[in-house]
Amino acid sequence: MQLRDFSYDLPPDLIAQTPPATRSGGRMLVVAPDAAGFRDARVVDLPGELRAGDLLVLNDTRVIRARLHGTKDSGGKIEAMIERVLDSRQALAQIRASKTPKPGGRLAFGADGALGATVIAKHDDLYELQFDTDDLLAALDAHGELPLPPYIERKPGDDDDARYQTVWAREPGAVAAPTASLHFDDAMLAAIRARGVDIAFATLHVGAGTFQPVRVDDLSQHRMHAERVTVTAALADAVAAAQARGGRVVAAGTTVVRALETAAAASGRVQPYQGETRLFITPGYEWRCVDALLTNFHLPESTLLMLVCAFGGFERVIAAYRHAVAHRYRFFSYGDAMWLPGRRSPA
Repeated sequence: MQLRDFSYDLPPDLIAQTPPATRSGGRMLVVAPDAAGFRDARVVDLPGELRAGDLLVLNDTRVIRARLHGTKDSGGKIEAMIERVLDSRQALAQIRASKTPKPGGRLAFGADGALGATVIAKHDDLYELQFDTDDLLAALDAHGELPLPPYIERKPGDDDDARYQTVWAREPGAVAAPTASLHFDDAMLAAIRARGVDIAFATLHVGAGTFQPVRVDDLSQHRMHAERVTVTAALADAVAAAQARGGRVVAAGTTVVRALETAAAASGRVQPYQGETRLFITPGYEWRCVDALLTNFHLPESTLLMLVCAFGGFERVIAAYRHAVAHRYRFFSYGDAMWLPGRRSPA
């Protein structure tokens, strides 16, 4: 398939700039796997779509304050977007500056330049930085800014500190939120458990590459950005138990899909896994694990839209997007949700 196949027209005013008043207050488009078509519902209806014996898998990553503003040793302004923290002192980052720094260059971040860093090397489009600290995550909390997506055209506010995190976020490392999970609050989690649905957690630290455009027309030539994944033995056992009892494995978001399908890639069954994934899912993909999917609406020509089309069927998902535009759903990170209760062979 070609990149242009995944384009669609989106009025700019449908791009959500703020979260809904309450986490579970958004709309939800139900995309049936058969001829039943589409149904307009609410996110709070999701528990009723789940069945006793299902397993709902969530991503427990935590968004870090990954955007840094500062200056080079020459005095020029610079912005760094941490792509991933490597250890207590080092990180890979995207850098924006009028003149990009060279290895050995010094950078100073924060309002008073209190957080210093040295450019170690450049790896493709990422810079390896070594910071003058022994606790980089704490330093980012002190001097960094929450990295709202580029299509949110405002500065982050105090409300975003809570609303651009899931209610269960615990493993710091992401530079973007697993947005399908932003719809869940404690009351909805309780309602889901009350229906006899188990809940388990994967970890995928969303990288800044999730916002990078696909730059090739031939999708077979695209190289996916790497993201860190942890699938524990407990999660693998929970998936096996759900499958054994005939329950569905329900993924909350494309990050969970990629985590589970990566962990199942070798044997066809989910196994414990810790490492990187570059899994790029497009129509025609052979599914191994995920049976149902809750997801937000994604950017045109994005790898996330391609994944959803692979899951729900290309023609059906593109038609669902047209329906969502026509009925004025809210799009992207703070937008509404789509529920695909079962896989459909790609069209």
